[in-house]
Amino acid sequence: MPAPGVAPATVERVLRTLAADDMQGRASGKPGAQKAADFLASEFQRIGLEPISGLSSYAQSFPTYEVRTAAFVNINGTNITPDKVLLISGKPHLNWTDSDEPAPKIITVAADGNLMREVRPLLDPRENSIVFVDPSQATNFNRLAGYVKRGGLRVDKPAEFTTLVVLGTPPPAPVKFRVAATTTIRTVELRNVVGVLPGKDASKAAEQVVFSGHYDHLGIIPAVQGDSIANGADDDASGTTAVVALAEYFKKKADNARTLVFVAFAAEEIGGFGARYFSQQLDPKQVVAMFNIEMIGKQAKFGPNTAFITGFDKSDFGKLLQESTKGAVFRFEPDPYPEQNLFYRSDNATLARLGVPAHTISTDQIPTDKLYHSVNDEVESLDLANMTAVISAIGRSAAGIISGKQTPTRIAPEQVKQ
Repeated sequence: MPAPGVAPATVERVLRTLAADDMQGRASGKPGAQKAADFLASEFQRIGLEPISGLSSYAQSFPTYEVRTAAFVNINGTNITPDKVLLISGKPHLNWTDSDEPAPKIITVAADGNLMREVRPLLDPRENSIVFVDPSQATNFNRLAGYVKRGGLRVDKPAEFTTLVVLGTPPPAPVKFRVAATTTIRTVELRNVVGVLPGKDASKAAEQVVFSGHYDHLGIIPAVQGDSIANGADDDASGTTAVVALAEYFKKKADNARTLVFVAFAAEEIGGFGARYFSQQLDPKQVVAMFNIEMIGKQAKFGPNTAFITGFDKSDFGKLLQESTKGAVFRFEPDPYPEQNLFYRSDNATLARLGVPAHTISTDQIPTDKLYHSVNDEVESLDLANMTAVISAIGRSAAGIISGKQTPTRIAPEQVKQ
């Protein structure tokens, strides 16, 4: 009897289910994401996975906080219109003036400044700050505002400090200001979906190999030609589908010496909250490798039957996968887009910072992908046969690692600086 392979029927069924309109784009904290999580849990149950240690179900739940703020801002006697203001505050009722003590820290982001780098730490305020952003940075300001407002969720309950970001030239010192704001904070429970295939070798079963993808996406976004659902077929229903298909594949093979952990992460799109919580529930020293799978629905720039691995130089994970597929039609390549910082832009980065050889496998030609984060990221835009070939190659290339014959080198913390 031939060895079991990745089932194309499973790939298509799971992908179409996750990317269907009735999932409403799977936005974190919304009904569509909850529906997707329920579906993935039912798939893990069908396959016969076990819950991870300490849980009685496949749901790994954690709290997040939805923060909504309405604000009035006056700077030096001029009312600032809402489209030029971004306020982050943990105070339910804010009445803030320049006469209050201590005085806020005043920060200026110049025309050539890196707005995201300078403001990102201030999105979780630990002191009062006012940031003036040069008007030439309007596009970046709007992107930042969209990121904050789209997420609406944060992993920590906000402290009672305030960051005010204003798109405009800073007035001469001393800055006079009046701010009145109301902030509502609501707890929203999110869920990773986690299933386990225990190792068959008692001497290696404590060692874990993680296969992951994120099931959340953007949800409902501004309509384009009447379509407002960001289905996220490639990003990342494709990777989540791979996790399910690989769980089914390895369950049928039933020869994994090491324990396999299959996880569909919540909240990647709004800050990687799911991966962060997951990483806090395990001992990273026991995780020998992480196969994170992100956007594998289209052909890579290297052609069919290829995929690339992010952070190729940070461990020998990629070289081991290349060794395992030597002589095969399929091949793995190093990330061809290092300037895109893809290693840091997916859920692998969280575990990599803990020393785990955690890498993302992808095929997306992201510099030219016009469907990324749009309503047109639909199943019909994907190459399902090539996607199934990618998933099958991941399964074959993982053989040495899950058998315990291969162990990737650890990632040194100084290699993960971002």
